[in-house]
Amino acid sequence: MPELPERKVGIIACCGEELAEGTVARLSALKVLHESRRGKTVTICLPLFLAGGEGERAFARSHPTITVDGCELRCAAHGTEMYSGRPTAGIVISDLVAGRGLDKIEGRRQLNAAGKQAVEVAADRLAQLVDEILDPCNPSFRKEAVR
Repeated sequence: MPELPERKVGIIACCGEELAEGTVARLSALKVLHESRRGKTVTICLPLFLAGGEGERAFARSHPTITVDGCELRCAAHGTEMYSGRPTAGIVISDLVAGRGLDKIEGRRQLNAAGKQAVEVAADRLAQLVDEILDPCNPSFRKEAVR
């Protein structure tokens, strides 16, 4: 029987540098990519994706994807849906912060303590979603993950 390639989850993070929440989105995605779910995830470059990068778009069409948006505009989620189909899951940092009752995030280049805490909370949630998507016994994501 042929060996199937390991399934990976694509992460498409916010690129908005004008908001601290965008920084939190990018840092939490990198934390999952390089630390907590290394080898199980890949990042998809949002600017290249939106500019017509066929490799990025093809990956998002054929693999499960999670968008990590900084704010309610949900640029990553809308762009993914427009060019490759609905994301498998998504996180909005501003909603996550509000839902957890965290203090106001400040600092785009140097996050305050609340921002650093938000990175940890978002990375934990993102890692949880990756695990749920990759779990072969979890029917919740099966349809979306197969696309």
